[in-house]
Amino acid sequence: MHSWEVTPSEAIAIQKELRDRIVMQPPAGFAPERIAGADISMDRFSTVGFAGIVVIHRPTMATVEEASVTVEIRFPYIPGLLSFRELPALEPVWTRLAVKPDVLIFDGVGYAHPRRLGLACHGGLLFDVPSIGCAKSLLIGTHPPLGEERGATADLTDQGEVIGRVVRLRAGAKPVYVSVGHKIDLATAVDIVLSMSVGFREPETTRRAHRLVNALRIQAGNPHFIGENALK
Repeated sequence: MHSWEVTPSEAIAIQKELRDRIVMQPPAGFAPERIAGADISMDRFSTVGFAGIVVIHRPTMATVEEASVTVEIRFPYIPGLLSFRELPALEPVWTRLAVKPDVLIFDGVGYAHPRRLGLACHGGLLFDVPSIGCAKSLLIGTHPPLGEERGATADLTDQGEVIGRVVRLRAGAKPVYVSVGHKIDLATAVDIVLSMSVGFREPETTRRAHRLVNALRIQAGNPHFIGENALK
């Protein structure tokens, strides 16, 4: 869609141009069975990134496909511009997948972003796939108190607009922050994230993708890492 060789100010301009392309409803007859998670791991003092995607069969929770790459990551970590850091690494992973998912869940925000174009929105546009942002930390917005039970939800709002939903996937655990990426609505996004949770704080898509990239990093001889998800 555009060059990845951009400055931070150019990246912001691209986000503002792309946000009007986001589709906030699923395709007709949407019945997803293959749900994928994407993640990146890297050493704190390195530019080498380990990117991976894991595809899970939703009815059985079996892993049906996974792919990974080791790449150089050149764009700096800047809050709000994570897609320009991670998507160039995830793009070759996507091309390696023999089985493409029906939905891709990103370990980061989607519409719950200052310019309404987070990692999940940008990635959904790039790969032309329904996508969801499922972040472990709050980038923007406020929400009321959340119940402690699994499945408790609360609207995440910014300046009066609902930009996502806070969801607790395990009783008593910290919540995740779910938002629309592309070709999906918020209610469906929340339902899918809940359906992919099996008793942990984060969905199984994120957990398996995280394990994949961490194993790749360790095999490469980088046992000490920060992990991109720790920066979100």
